[in-house]
Amino acid sequence: MNEEPKYTEAFTELQQIVEDIEQGEISVDELSEKVKRAALLIKICKTKLTTTEEDVNKILKELESSNNDED
Repeated sequence: MNEEPKYTEAFTELQQIVEDIEQGEISVDELSEKVKRAALLIKICKTKLTTTEEDVNKILKELESSNNDED
């Protein structure tokens, strides 16, 4: 089973791919696969960041509502 990497793992792998491309360490044959993998990792990171932002906003609204109820 291919489990989705955690945000930190995805970000670290993405950084490594970018570094390899910048240093010319990826052959032309590998480039297409690395770019596809990088696109997937970007999507994973973006989704996790969006989900986290939504969760934090929800919690903040709940706290704000709770504080207003106490007043």
